[in-house]
Amino acid sequence: MIQRNMLWIAVIVTVFILGFWFGKASEGKAETKNRVFELRTYTANEGKLEALHARFRNHTTKLFRKHGMTNIGYWAPNDAPLSQNTLVYILAFPSREAAQKSWENFNNDPEWKKVKQESEVNGKLVDKVDSVYMGPTDYSPMK
Repeated sequence: MIQRNMLWIAVIVTVFILGFWFGKASEGKAETKNRVFELRTYTANEGKLEALHARFRNHTTKLFRKHGMTNIGYWAPNDAPLSQNTLVYILAFPSREAAQKSWENFNNDPEWKKVKQESEVNGKLVDKVDSVYMGPTDYSPMK
């Protein structure tokens, strides 16, 4: 539990550090006004983490872009036991409604269905998904 909390803290701190850089690039743009971020933590089934990374590397991130999702960053924990089965990433969306529509379109995409099926011929890759939607604070450099 302590390691999971430390991971969340590390990811959030990283987002704010990256936020300064991304925030400067997007200051004043109307499309960032109601932007929301989604922090997702995937727990891979035993022995499936590398296959999960390969699926993201080769397919998933491109499909996210196709469906209007902004890839902010992807992280792998450094310390065991989380380093053996955990992927953490953050996406950004223009709004919560846009996020829901993007996920619906992504999940119904025939290309995604094919990629998922092909990548899971030897069993499901993901055991658990945790998702947290976040909005920037008024003092956040990333909006």
